[in-house]
Amino acid sequence: MYKYSFLLASLAFALNSNAQTKFQPQDTEFYEPKVRVVNTKSHAAPSDAIVLFDGTNLNEWVSDKDKTSAPQWTVKNGVLTVAPKTGGIQTKRKFGDIQLHIEWKSPEVIKGEGQGRGNSGLFLSDGAYEIQVLDNDDNKTYVNGQAGSLYKQTPPLVEVRKPEDGWHTYDVLYTAPKFNKDGHLIKRGQVTLLHNGVVVQYNTELQGTTEYIGLPKLKVHGPGSISLQDHGDLVNFRNIWVREL
Repeated sequence: MYKYSFLLASLAFALNSNAQTKFQPQDTEFYEPKVRVVNTKSHAAPSDAIVLFDGTNLNEWVSDKDKTSAPQWTVKNGVLTVAPKTGGIQTKRKFGDIQLHIEWKSPEVIKGEGQGRGNSGLFLSDGAYEIQVLDNDDNKTYVNGQAGSLYKQTPPLVEVRKPEDGWHTYDVLYTAPKFNKDGHLIKRGQVTLLHNGVVVQYNTELQGTTEYIGLPKLKVHGPGSISLQDHGDLVNFRNIWVREL
């Protein structure tokens, strides 16, 4: 990307510095470096993606209780389901800027109201930032805690209801915050989120960690794990993959 930008900037400089220069169309065309090829298939991860859950095993995950033991969540018929009171799960690998795809479904039987309705969470950067997972339909809860929100920070642009089969999709573009060598924040992190194909967060700046109680906090960090929350509800997940950007 830098090389492309440099070439275009050089051409712009040449144009501005000599208005009499005559260019041909081919003068502004370049063929190197080649763009990397990514193959895609319907309902499958792109060819360059890291598949975090393909419906068969949890080899890419560990329990978030001790960061080493195998998760106790259940895998059945291609679906990953929270095992309440066993703790959340997190990826073994750590990531910075990413494109992330995940599908989730509320429990078949939903009990309670507000934050008690099919609650879980998708966390980025070792639990620093939460994208809320919650049953939205006719659920009276705080808007910065409903599905599609950056928890306790930014509500979604619109409320997206579940499709006929009950399976939601989240497609996340995450740009991690940048810190200098002294630990000072030089660029806030950003999240763009598509919920069932609808934009609900658009280059939303992270104000800091997504705290349950209190204001966001500045946390200096590098690459971190992706994690899923055990909030005591039987939330289901499938087809989880990530691309490093």
